[in-house]
Amino acid sequence: MNLFFKPLAWVLPAALLLAGCNGTDKDTAKPEPHTTYSKADWNALPEVTGEDLQSGFASWRSACTRLKADPNWGSVCSDAANLPASPSVAEISQFLQTHLDVYSLRSAEGSSDGLITGYYEPVYPGSLKPTQTANVPIYSVPADLVVVNLDSIYPELKGKRLRGRLEGRILKPYDTAETINSKGLNAPVLAWLTDPMDLQFLQIQGSGRVQLDDGRQLRIGYADQNGHPYKPIGRWLVEQGELKKEDVTMGSIHAWAMTHPERVHELLASNPSYVFFTQNPDSNEGPRGSLNVPLTAGYSVAVDRKVIPLGSLLWLSTTQADGHPIVRPVAAQDTGGAIAGEVRADFFVGTGPEAGQIAGDMKQKGNIWLLWPKGAALPQ
Repeated sequence: MNLFFKPLAWVLPAALLLAGCNGTDKDTAKPEPHTTYSKADWNALPEVTGEDLQSGFASWRSACTRLKADPNWGSVCSDAANLPASPSVAEISQFLQTHLDVYSLRSAEGSSDGLITGYYEPVYPGSLKPTQTANVPIYSVPADLVVVNLDSIYPELKGKRLRGRLEGRILKPYDTAETINSKGLNAPVLAWLTDPMDLQFLQIQGSGRVQLDDGRQLRIGYADQNGHPYKPIGRWLVEQGELKKEDVTMGSIHAWAMTHPERVHELLASNPSYVFFTQNPDSNEGPRGSLNVPLTAGYSVAVDRKVIPLGSLLWLSTTQADGHPIVRPVAAQDTGGAIAGEVRADFFVGTGPEAGQIAGDMKQKGNIWLLWPKGAALPQ
């Protein structure tokens, strides 16, 4: 039962600003992917370490409390609960092969190669009250934001939403980010940041922490969005001739903003999307993703839910930015507006500046296998 394992694996992933990262614009309209689920044998999976197998399985099983009623995963999760709290490599291997089949994700053209980026939970300085230096508001959801779930009337539009503001009986588009940044908003403010670029990166990542002067950290997470499509600020810099495509990272964007403060408003206005946040409880857990379970650094990913249902177990093979391999099972526990495509995932790195540096460099080729319950219909 050790067909999956090898002596050593490497761990470092990261994020991308040309295509965006995770946690924002969760309902942005994207071209529908045409994925092929190609049945594969277990022996086709690249080998992983026993430690990675156990950690990836633990990450997946941590979401089973959210999957009890899921028609595909409910019974698998019930059986997973009968395993020991810390199952052995052999027990996990036996369980997976008994309950799941392996499918290679492929594009409409038949390619198994896809794009793997990374994201993280940033920590930014700020204040609970506005000050001379902390004057960039982090807004909670405004009371006049109207959200319409279209699939409640049109089932074929599953997962699609309209957002806007009522003017009389007419639903009009909500304010763009440019309007909100220039005119403000009648909405609760959770905290105040010191740099508008920190707020932009916070919206791209979808969750984060505000470092307060008294040493505490305020944890915040994605709550909603203004309904406008996400447009990557890195792409705007490339279109303006300010950066080359291959040079776009969070660091290079922030460096450009520092040297061009008079143009930061133009940069931020190029992305009409705006994210609203909620305060999360203090804990040592990772931020909560779209499945509302804490993400596990190195073993949780954001996916395109039209291709990979939330809660799924995946087998990932990619590299970190310096070429070292990342091969392991990971859990699909989050989504993001820029995470769209047939073979696509965003790898959660962790919390803080070091994780951010890793996340900012990752834009890698990779392969994904879907481990899907036996007998269940494949995603449509």
